[in-house]
Amino acid sequence: MRCGKIRVLLVDDHVVARNGIRLMLGTDDGIEVVAEAETARAALYLLQAQPFDVAIVDIGLPDQNGLQLLKKLRREWPRMAVLMLSMYAETVYAVRALQYGAAGYLTKNCNASVLLGAVHKAASGGKYISSAVTENLADMISGSRMAWHEQLSDRELEVLRLLANGEDLADIAQILHLSINTVGTYRARLLEKTRAKNNVQLTRFAIEHGIGPPISGGD
Repeated sequence: MRCGKIRVLLVDDHVVARNGIRLMLGTDDGIEVVAEAETARAALYLLQAQPFDVAIVDIGLPDQNGLQLLKKLRREWPRMAVLMLSMYAETVYAVRALQYGAAGYLTKNCNASVLLGAVHKAASGGKYISSAVTENLADMISGSRMAWHEQLSDRELEVLRLLANGEDLADIAQILHLSINTVGTYRARLLEKTRAKNNVQLTRFAIEHGIGPPISGGD
C-alpha cells in the first residue's frame, strides 16, 4: 500500500498541455504535481534534487527525443515509473516505449479518467496498456506481421516526424544537434524503407500512419 500522495514530475515543452494535464491530475486528492520541466535537461536537474513516483514525459521534447530520455530515466531512476505522452498515434510509439521500460503510453487527447487511472496504475507498479497497444503486442508475439514503424530506428522516426511537420534538413539538423549530412543520410534511409520518392511522399506517408500533424485534441 502507498502512503501519501503520488508525486508527479511533468515534462512537456507546451505550457497549454502542461496546464491541462495539471488540472486533470488536480482533481484527484491522491496525486500531486510536484514539479514541471520544459526540457529533458531541466527534468534531469529536478530529479537530482528530489524523488518522484511517476514522471509523465512528452515524446517530442525540444532538446532530446522522449524515448532517449525514457531510457536514461529507467537506467538511473529504476524505481520511478515513466508514462509517455504524445500527440501521435499510439501504435507508432507505444510498443517501443513499453519495450524501453515505460509504464504506459497516453495520447494528449485522453480523458481525465484514463490519465488518472494510468498514473495510479504506474505508481503501484503496473502498466497502462490500451486495447490498440494490446493488439499490436499480440501481433508481435505471434509473429504474424512486422509493423512498418518497427523497421525504423528511433532517430529515423524522429526525422520522419519533423519532416512531416514541415521542417527542412537544416532545421532538423539544428533541432537534433546533427550535421546536415547526417540528417540527409537518415532521410535517404527513410526514402528507401518507405519506398517514397521525395519529401512530399514522406510527409503523406507520415500523416497516413499517424505521425504527421497533431491528432484532434493534441496541443
